[in-house]
Amino acid sequence: MEIKATDVKALRERTGAGMMDCKKALVQAEGDAVKAEKLLKELGLAAAQKRAGRTTKEGRVFSRIQDGKGVLLELTCETDFVAKNDEFIGLGETISEAAIAKGASARPDDFADRVHDVVGRIKENIMLRRLKVIEASSGEMILDYIHGEGRIGVMVKFVLSDPSLRENARLREVAFDLTLHTAAFSPAFLKRDQVPEPYLKEQEEIFIKQAEKLGKPEKVVKGIVQGKLNKHLSEICFLDQPFVKDQNLKVSKVLEELGKEIGGKVEIGEYLYYNVAEQI
Repeated sequence: MEIKATDVKALRERTGAGMMDCKKALVQAEGDAVKAEKLLKELGLAAAQKRAGRTTKEGRVFSRIQDGKGVLLELTCETDFVAKNDEFIGLGETISEAAIAKGASARPDDFADRVHDVVGRIKENIMLRRLKVIEASSGEMILDYIHGEGRIGVMVKFVLSDPSLRENARLREVAFDLTLHTAAFSPAFLKRDQVPEPYLKEQEEIFIKQAEKLGKPEKVVKGIVQGKLNKHLSEICFLDQPFVKDQNLKVSKVLEELGKEIGGKVEIGEYLYYNVAEQI
């Protein structure tokens, strides 16, 4: 007999079980929704919704670069055991591939059914916490890096003055080092003019309070505050950070020297840094 998609959806909403499990149960129950629900309960597949409130502090970051696009996503779960589960890893890889196909418009909600189906089988809360697709033109290059078993993942897009530079070995070497730098230093902003004014004001107020406790003249206090603010910005802004492989060079200087070396300009267009279960 024919099982309607609306009946499958209604059963899933009542039970929290996966779409395929609901369809199979309806087929076995010959379309009787009550019997199908009972079957799902007997099989232990009707509890996904109850799991939705559980905390997900484990998980993995997944990345994929394909067809001039790159995607970075964070998939979280309740336990480290599930984070290493083949089906969980397969889910992340499947979503990565589907997101690449969808492009820059891809959002976590687009893949809710896929996540829900796996929740029904694994019996643990799983969340597609965040996802972004970056698109690159012929004059741009995307690199990614996943640290260890996926707790940290990064993606960086480099903008080149000449598309032919994409194949330059030295460029790729330094670009990869800068991708590793992103994972190690977790910059909050690309450059200073992207830092929100309210944040700057808050930090300045904090530094003023700290400096005033030193009992110094007002002029000295202003100098101390400016120094603290500059140091803080150099810690949180990618281009101002000391390069991971040479602390005497800022990232901006590394890019400048690289450009001179390879005969073209290299800039960082955008970047992503995901750390599993970090506050966002």
